[in-house]
Amino acid sequence: MSAQVLSPSEQELNSIDAYWRACNYLAAGMIYLRDNPLLKEPLKPEHIKQRLLGHWGASPGLSFAYVHMNRLINKYDQSAIFLAGPGHGAPGVLAPTYLEGTYSEVYPNKGEDEDGLRQFFKDFSFPGGIGSHCTPETPGSIHEGGELGYSISHAFGAAFDNPDLLVTVMVGDGEAETGPLATAWHSNKFLNPIRDGAVLPILHLNGYKINNPTLLSRISHEELENLFKGYGWTPYFVEGSDPATMHRAMAITMEQCLLEIRRIQTEARSSGIPVRPRWPMIVLRSPKGWTGPKEVDGHKVEGYWRSHQVPMGEVRSKPERLAQLQSWLKSYKPEELFDETGRLRPELKALAPQGSRRMSANPHANGGLLRKALRMPDYRQYAATLAGPGKASAENTRPLGKFLRDIMAQNMHNFRVFGPDENASNKLDNIYEVSKKVWMADYLPEDADGGELSPDGRVMEMLSEHTLEGWLEGYLLTGRHGFFSTYEAFVHVIDSMFNQHAKWLDMSKAVSWRAPVSSLNLLITSTVWRQDHNGFTHQDPGFLDVVVNKSPEVTRIYLPPDVNTLLAISQQCLTSTDLINVIVCDKQKHLQFLDMDAAIAHCTKGIGIWEWASNDDGCEPDVVIASAGDIPTKEALAAVVLLREHFPSLKIRFINVVDLYKLTPNIEHPHGLHERDFDSLFTLDKPVIFNFHGYPWLIHRLAYRRSNHKNWHVRGYKEKGSINTPLELAIQNQIDRYSLAIDVIDRIPSLQVAGAHVKDRLRDKQIECCNYAYEHGVDLPEANDWTWPY
Repeated sequence: MSAQVLSPSEQELNSIDAYWRACNYLAAGMIYLRDNPLLKEPLKPEHIKQRLLGHWGASPGLSFAYVHMNRLINKYDQSAIFLAGPGHGAPGVLAPTYLEGTYSEVYPNKGEDEDGLRQFFKDFSFPGGIGSHCTPETPGSIHEGGELGYSISHAFGAAFDNPDLLVTVMVGDGEAETGPLATAWHSNKFLNPIRDGAVLPILHLNGYKINNPTLLSRISHEELENLFKGYGWTPYFVEGSDPATMHRAMAITMEQCLLEIRRIQTEARSSGIPVRPRWPMIVLRSPKGWTGPKEVDGHKVEGYWRSHQVPMGEVRSKPERLAQLQSWLKSYKPEELFDETGRLRPELKALAPQGSRRMSANPHANGGLLRKALRMPDYRQYAATLAGPGKASAENTRPLGKFLRDIMAQNMHNFRVFGPDENASNKLDNIYEVSKKVWMADYLPEDADGGELSPDGRVMEMLSEHTLEGWLEGYLLTGRHGFFSTYEAFVHVIDSMFNQHAKWLDMSKAVSWRAPVSSLNLLITSTVWRQDHNGFTHQDPGFLDVVVNKSPEVTRIYLPPDVNTLLAISQQCLTSTDLINVIVCDKQKHLQFLDMDAAIAHCTKGIGIWEWASNDDGCEPDVVIASAGDIPTKEALAAVVLLREHFPSLKIRFINVVDLYKLTPNIEHPHGLHERDFDSLFTLDKPVIFNFHGYPWLIHRLAYRRSNHKNWHVRGYKEKGSINTPLELAIQNQIDRYSLAIDVIDRIPSLQVAGAHVKDRLRDKQIECCNYAYEHGVDLPEANDWTWPY
């Protein structure tokens, strides 16, 4: 270390310990008490909650780190936020948040007095009250911890492009066993000390999970130290159980770490050379349930898994337990911490930072306060020029890459693109023209030839969807903008992360003081229908089924069929807030259908009749053919042509769906169509043949309440496929033009007999196409090169 850190005085350490005791008192009180918050009278059963819920074990360690971070914020005027990784650790964060006044500011009914404290205790883990995680209702939180593994990646996402911010993140030792967390330690290879802030991880080894030991607590000191050195960190250890000794060690160690971070940043920023340092991190080893009951009924509690949740139960029914609880709570000496009115004593209150320097009030943890709208180029300038609908092909995502390139060029401090080693594969590589891939690790000479690596890059690529998603969420929640693309087969890796973020956004909408943040924009490409060489394992469009499980207030699903609809939808998504926008669009060449004006109109409506593909204007159709997705749209249009060639008098209405939620009733989703509009489009009694990108039952799920649902017949992916040509794969799953035409013949009474010859010829054509593919390895040219003939 370059600076000598002086040991704090005994008086300062005693004050810190008193503040920490106040935190622990509040944490225990939250779990047990609904009345008598200051113990002004002996505890009675009616003072105790009937249901004891919450997690005590990690809470003392969390508030321990929080309080020591406060000391450094005051001493060095440091901007900092705090992330709590150990799942149910809310009491250890809620307590200091309350003590520094932020909680009472945003929730006035929980004021800094006896009545406020009573309400604060009562509402914890209580119906209609406070959750046991650091939920969106917790001031200062951007990480709930309800699912373990993402605290480090969220912390780094918050630090990117925030040069003055220190993100202190407490990592649970159970959490540290998860795959996402283990990989996220490598985030230090992507942090640029010149333009980014810093992350100070504190691995909290308290020894146990719910009822098992944790792995990292049961390996040797040498092995643990080498593990983190191998990750590229410089680990510092604070270990013990005696509060006095631990306070001194933690104060010195945390200050050393902060000074080392500042030294690293100063050297890099003064030299202009963004080398990768070995950032400091702390291993804090303290007893689980620290300062709680040592034993209950002869069983070890403090320092053992029994302290993980509620250290002792049956407090209302067993007098000896009630007495033990009172003894435990009084051990914190609340009369020394709070005055008669229930306020924290002034000398302790002074230990907390002031204003926005409080970690619970730092605007970075309410990122919508800092968010600035993107400067956006005109997306229409990237449009594909069409000679007519369905006449020519283009790579759908290539123009999007140029659009993203120019967005990045105009927003070089608050916009990043994320992707797991796939941005070039996804045809978004034009972004490298303005910003390369972030890379702080070693370089080889050949990297200069197409490696696109730079410590100054803004494109985030790492082969870990978990880490990328965590970075993006942290980046968005602290007020910035981003775009994430990934292969359809692998987006399931972040199913549960998507779930958590969707829940976070949904809950945030009900929190009045949280400002809107930029939407999470997710492009799913390399889709199921173009897995020409990857085969069966890469064929899974089921992420959409996961998305529709979440709140309609925060989820959107778009299936643009061509370049211009993709551009129009992307513009809409990139300027939205508080949503998760899922865009499904393949990267390969596909037929182009709509000019830009038509695409804008179509995307504005989200669903519509394609007049040029229909022949029912002014009369009732015999059949409605609908599509959602690029390949399904091409095949559905080809089916229309087959039917019109064989049955010229057949009246066909063609509908394309770009906004999938249009299929739901308007009472179920903000984008849902009103019943009258839906019935007008799809008729009340005519057969509807719907060709869908994903699993067919999803369409039935969305439209099951519609008037004409009994006449809907949906085609989609049915888990059929291997190494197939595109048309052969479509035939196997019956989304091909021939299967669709046969479906129409089967569902129109006048054609069921008269169309027998046509059906037979269509089946012959399917056989011919499959045989050709098996012999030549490509699709039959007349089918592959099909264009709209009219």
